Amino acid sequence: MNEVIILKEAAALQIKEMMIANGEEGSYIRVAIKGGGCSGLSYGMGFDQEQGADDLVFEQHGVKILVEKENVGILKGTVIDYKQSMLGGGFTIENPNAIATCGCGSSFRTAANAGKPEEC
Repeated sequence: MNEVIILKEAAALQIKEMMIANGEEGSYIRVAIKGGGCSGLSYGMGFDQEQGADDLVFEQHGVKILVEKENVGILKGTVIDYKQSMLGGGFTIENPNAIATCGCGSSFRTAANAGKPEEC
């Protein structure tokens, strides 16, 4: 598996619907890592209009994904899906590089990057 991000079809469909609802057709989806959370690193996802000089671009299921080059090692093999349940739906992120996650599930750390842990 050489992909940095593996975007499941359900997640891609949800992203496309969100792009239409927010007038963001043709935008990229940026998957980012930032310091914070009780385990040290947190994920971020959002729309972006432009590819930066330090970004890599991947396309899956018709969705263009941006990842900063410095985050490739942390994200390599990460699976993003969208799950629907009786309580609603939401994106799930499964990162094979995460060696620890917090109880609330919103932060993680890897063997090579402990991030900047904060209080929950």
